[in-house]
Amino acid sequence: MENTLVLQRCTEAKNASSSLSTSSSEVRNTALEEIARALEENCAVILEENKKDIEKAAENGVKETMIDRLTLTESRVFAIANSVRKLIALPDPLGAGEVFIRPNGLKITRMNVPLGTIGIIYEARPNVTADAAAICIKTGNTAVLRGGKEAFNSNRCICQVMREAIKKAGLPEGCICFIDDPDRSSSIALMGAVGLIDVLIPRGGKGLIKSVCENASVPVIETGAGNCHVYVEKNADIDMALKVCINAKVSRPSVCNAAETLLCDEAVANEFLPLFKAEADKYNVELRGCEKTCAILKDIKPATDEDFYTEYNDYIMSVKVVSDVSEAVEHINRHSTHHSEAIMTKDIDAADYFTKNIDSAAVYVNASTRFTDGEEFGFGAEIGISTQKMHARGPMGPMQLTSIKYIIEGKGQTR
Repeated sequence: MENTLVLQRCTEAKNASSSLSTSSSEVRNTALEEIARALEENCAVILEENKKDIEKAAENGVKETMIDRLTLTESRVFAIANSVRKLIALPDPLGAGEVFIRPNGLKITRMNVPLGTIGIIYEARPNVTADAAAICIKTGNTAVLRGGKEAFNSNRCICQVMREAIKKAGLPEGCICFIDDPDRSSSIALMGAVGLIDVLIPRGGKGLIKSVCENASVPVIETGAGNCHVYVEKNADIDMALKVCINAKVSRPSVCNAAETLLCDEAVANEFLPLFKAEADKYNVELRGCEKTCAILKDIKPATDEDFYTEYNDYIMSVKVVSDVSEAVEHINRHSTHHSEAIMTKDIDAADYFTKNIDSAAVYVNASTRFTDGEEFGFGAEIGISTQKMHARGPMGPMQLTSIKYIIEGKGQTR
């Protein structure tokens, strides 16, 4: 690792790890309360730094949906602080768990322990800075944060506020470290911080995640880009399906749990698709359809196969007419990023087939994909949504940031 700054930050975090990992739940929760209070008290300062990022993004031609992800408001800052406080209310994820006695008398205690020092590489969402750091504090992990250049001023300010807050609680400032170098070389150095970073979590678009997974020499928890689907089955409640599909697409199109593809059963396509388009038009959603869709909605763009693989993060949606639930499942499993998928149906058998055969982290029946979120799942702030199958899958709350240690007590047993 050649980057001196990254080496310094990783070393500082690693040195703080023993103090944090052995701290009491009370100390860690006190630190979280100090962070929440500091974010609220420094809201004006944070917003001033965020304004610099927004202005620069606009100058650089960043699209509006991405600027929305970047933008902080007073209500959003206070919502971030509230998410931190929700972590305080959660049980301590660390400590003794299952205890069992072996036939030879050995007493074995399974304990949840911190992963150690977690590196997080993420893009233009300054709320991730607070969320990631807070959940690391809750779980006894030190954090090394490397945000994207688009939110550089916001991230640096939030991180400094949090460092000062945890110091008041008696924890080392090194529990939260920020790499204030937006150059790509700092990401590369963090990916190679073997011996300092115990696990690396990328959070952002498909390109970032792919780069980290392919180039990191430290362990990686793969979070997923969100090419999410909603399937309107032939037995769906049309009014409910319309409401859910619109919500899944337009409530916040720039986030990973927004729907990118609408699948519609051919038995209800002539009824449902014109209704959906009429509602989507109110939000200026651009639809791109398969051949059957274009025959019903004659003024939309034809979709390419690439469209069905695309996470738009925008007011764009692909639409495909399918023959039945099995074709819908086949299409989703081939094109999705295995993040979140939904079926709208009153048919129990169709719902059962869908939930059993879809290979994604979160599968919904008659609800919007927008609920795939740590806070919505009751985990408090999340550090990301994992689409891998090892250790953690779906929204990663406190328990997903722990490992296992076994304590074995004996009375002289030998083998």
